Amino acid sequence: QVQLVESGGGLVQPGGSLRLSCAASGAIRSIYAWDWYRQAPGKERELVARITSGGITNLLDSMKGRFTISRDSAKNTVYLQMNSLKPEDTAVYYCRADSIGRDYWGQGTQVTVSS
Repeated sequence: QVQLVESGGGLVQPGGSLRLSCAASGAIRSIYAWDWYRQAPGKERELVARITSGGITNLLDSMKGRFTISRDSAKNTVYLQMNSLKPEDTAVYYCRADSIGRDYWGQGTQVTVSS
């Protein structure tokens, strides 16, 4: 079992920045990739960024240049640095861990971009 706890969400003005954290515990060694998803009201959940256990990263095209995903293996934590935030980035952001045979989700953290 893997437990994921997200933090770092909140209210920010357009153009501002936030850093989301996803702290993992449990069977960490089974994880081969980590994702950040988001779900805006009335929309489907979408993949925002991925980082593999080997450090390879992928970002949704619309996020490139604004968002960065990173991982601190010593702290078992994955981060999503979000800069130049826009109102359309408002959503609940979820951390997901991809393991052999199943995946794990955190509870989500709300990000609201508004003036």
